Amino acid sequence: MDKPAEMFDRDFEWSALTRFITDEQPGATLGVVSGRRRQGKTFLLDAACRAAGGFYFGATEAAGAESLRRISAALTEHSRPASAYHFADWAEVVDALLALGGERPVPVVIDEFPYLVKAAPELPSILQEALRPLRRQRTESRTRLLLCGSALSFMGRLLSGSAPLRGRAGLELVVRPLDHRMAAEFWNITDPRLALQVHAVVGGTPAYRREFARGDTPKGPGDFDDWVVRTVLNPETPLFREARYLLAEEPELRDTALYLSVLAAVADGNATRGGMAGYLERKATDIAHPINVLEDAGLLHRDADVFRDNRPTYRIAEPLIGFYHAIMRPVWDQLERPGSATRVWRASGRRFVSNVLGPHFEQVCRDWALHHADPELFGGLPARVGHGVVHDPAARTGHEVDVAVVGVAEGSGKPPLLAIGEAKWNDTMGAAHIERLAHIRDLITRSGRYDTGRTRLLCFSGAGFNSRAAQAAAADPAGVHLIDLPALYART
Repeated sequence: MDKPAEMFDRDFEWSALTRFITDEQPGATLGVVSGRRRQGKTFLLDAACRAAGGFYFGATEAAGAESLRRISAALTEHSRPASAYHFADWAEVVDALLALGGERPVPVVIDEFPYLVKAAPELPSILQEALRPLRRQRTESRTRLLLCGSALSFMGRLLSGSAPLRGRAGLELVVRPLDHRMAAEFWNITDPRLALQVHAVVGGTPAYRREFARGDTPKGPGDFDDWVVRTVLNPETPLFREARYLLAEEPELRDTALYLSVLAAVADGNATRGGMAGYLERKATDIAHPINVLEDAGLLHRDADVFRDNRPTYRIAEPLIGFYHAIMRPVWDQLERPGSATRVWRASGRRFVSNVLGPHFEQVCRDWALHHADPELFGGLPARVGHGVVHDPAARTGHEVDVAVVGVAEGSGKPPLLAIGEAKWNDTMGAAHIERLAHIRDLITRSGRYDTGRTRLLCFSGAGFNSRAAQAAAADPAGVHLIDLPALYART
């Protein structure tokens, strides 16, 4: 299948769909496609159906009878049978879908599958029976059935545990947001500092540029503030209320006020359960459920402390939601008044840097170390990259490590700590930062948890490095590395 020329990137996803859809082996097969809203799943699957002559059906929130009428009409229009379809139940629908692949592999997409299951909870069990290995309708069909949904909590349970469809799927594809480098290319931004600023606000969601901002991109570094005012903070644009709608669209989030407060606590810098509980003036046990639900919905991400067990921290997974809670929600009434955005944004600069841009820069540095950096930089392949706090017994304090690169343990030995790093968005880094990292490395060595024999020191800066830092790196080219914004955006 030829990928449409207007589709940006998604080479991996298109290749996976192509292999699944064009598989010539007999027997109907099942695939599951998921991902947060606005990532282009519908565009991707609809394009695949058009390329391979398949059938696409987009479900809506409706009663079961209405959904049966809609899919009957859609399948009638697609197949042009002698008499129109009038399905009495979902078992008849599934058999008709399997019949589409009687002569060749045919993709059949059911988009927003959770809407159908909400009205017909028996649907996964019907599919389980229809895809039974020795059932004639399955063995004589080459339908490539793709179930798609944006409700991550629901889609995550579809193939797990004792779910009816566990073990039935031959494809499980997650359509993720574009990473910081691809997002810069998509927004047509070549300046790395501007690219990271934009990414800290809208992340890598494709729809935010094309549909929500109507193609409006910052014209240069000097246009960033005006761009924020005329797009995200503008009540006339869809981006203005998008963060609120993302929460409202999640079926698992029933008590919206509580979930909003949990996210607000994280956006305000309360990244631990105890911190969130204190912010909300509740017991930590009282917020365990909303935290778990937000995690399942893909809105909150749990990060384990690399140096301390059972001390996880949490971060907001969608940048636009983090921006909303840090900048917009506290002054929502003002922003709704036309003409107030410029004044609000001018007064929010410090909060944007400390609560949005700084933490986002740290996370981009961790993502770069895990997914993009040359393993030779660390002297080995990272097994995981995280952050944490290293305890200093003598000073009775803790030292935060923004980037910790852990390698693969050999045999029963301790896992190697390949690198530790510090990330500063607005600070010009110098020799003192390198010395601090060396001291932290000594503390980790004394703790005995990791093998620090080859631990390298990384300095990430959005503002650059002074001459003393450059001299220290030049004196120890294998042990000290200075990584600036162009390096984070460079193609490897």
